[in-house]
Amino acid sequence: MINSDNPINIPRLNQIVFQNSNVLPVHRKHMVALSIKDLTVQYQSQKKKVCAVDHVSFSYKENESIGIAGESGCGKSTLGLAIMKTLQENASVVGEILLGDKSILSMSDAEFTKDIRWKQISMVFQGAMNSLDPVFTIKKQFEEILKKHSFEGNYKQTIESTILSVGLTHSVLDKYPHEISGGMKQRVVIAMALVLKPKMVIADEPTTALDVLVQAQIMILLKKLKKEGLSIMLISHDLGIISEIAEKVGIMYAGQIVEFGNMQDIYRNPKHPYTIALLDSIPKLGETKKITPLKGNPPSLVNPPSGCRFYDRCPQAMEKCKKEPPKIKTESGFVMCWLHE
Repeated sequence: MINSDNPINIPRLNQIVFQNSNVLPVHRKHMVALSIKDLTVQYQSQKKKVCAVDHVSFSYKENESIGIAGESGCGKSTLGLAIMKTLQENASVVGEILLGDKSILSMSDAEFTKDIRWKQISMVFQGAMNSLDPVFTIKKQFEEILKKHSFEGNYKQTIESTILSVGLTHSVLDKYPHEISGGMKQRVVIAMALVLKPKMVIADEPTTALDVLVQAQIMILLKKLKKEGLSIMLISHDLGIISEIAEKVGIMYAGQIVEFGNMQDIYRNPKHPYTIALLDSIPKLGETKKITPLKGNPPSLVNPPSGCRFYDRCPQAMEKCKKEPPKIKTESGFVMCWLHE
């Protein structure tokens, strides 16, 4: 039986507590709504164009967090980088990204940095704990962020309250990155994303390369921050982790969001064959059913095939699937699949 609070029966994480779980919460203003409309991101590479994000559209409300799930190389990270306007120079972006009523893509980089970046939206980048500068203390690296964004408040108080909010002590600030553990490094980079008290954080694979215990601690931290008013976009290949955070879930395949909806609808009644395959690949407590691997590989994004991009791997493929699938409305979102026409 599926637990209503934990729809795929993964082990609960809330039995693990932080050393400083009694610290005062970091209060934030009301969360913002994000709307993405027909977003396409292409990379120009060696006379070829790689369509990493292809006509993606979704939105979520102020009181919601979202999970973006899919295999490696499906465009999840590019989607996050496009929202943050930190794409490489060889990338071109078409579409619309609205933060409330503000159009992100129409802003200049200077305007985005002044008003939005790290102040309203910040990001924990994939593999971020390896990006800490080894020759500066943690405190110096916090100060650099505040200086970069022309912060005019009390540096010491702001840094110390932020480091406490992620379950670390003040002593960490005087250490160098090599003097702290991997889990502590990950909490430090999360704290750096929170130091200017943004309303929304994009967390790209925040638990990758961490052991199971530390993963649990990071997830409890993100849930704690969410309860304090932070909106989170969690990018991950792990649907179990996403189920702990998100109210909305987008399933991404070969640059497209192939299914989107409420977490309960996606996990209890998945409609796209790829979503079903992802959920079937997760081991569940108390089940002896053999896990079925998904055969084949995703299509190339240099020259993606016409029609449904999951066609070659889909066990329910039919002739009609060679045509571009329609976006069919579901109870709480949509699915791109001819099976539900």
